[in-house]
Amino acid sequence: MNTLRHFASRLPLTALLLPLMLLATSCSRYNDNGSLSIAGVIYLILAIAAVISLLKQDWSLGKKLIWGVIIWFFPIGGSIIYFLFSGRK
Repeated sequence: MNTLRHFASRLPLTALLLPLMLLATSCSRYNDNGSLSIAGVIYLILAIAAVISLLKQDWSLGKKLIWGVIIWFFPIGGSIIYFLFSGRK
């Protein structure tokens, strides 16, 4: 039981860094010259704001994982759905 508490205390930092790294590398909204387009910047800001807001909630891990999956697999729509329907504080 003590090991589980130790792992859970490290989870927020890991849970924050991994999705942010994956979001930054998976953004495919690029111009022809390789620069990030306006849509890519908006998506990246919206997704990062949604993930940070999600991690600040005092929900159970299961609920956070479900919302995280929604944000991840539905790039722009998932973030919008989260902000509209999550019932966050």
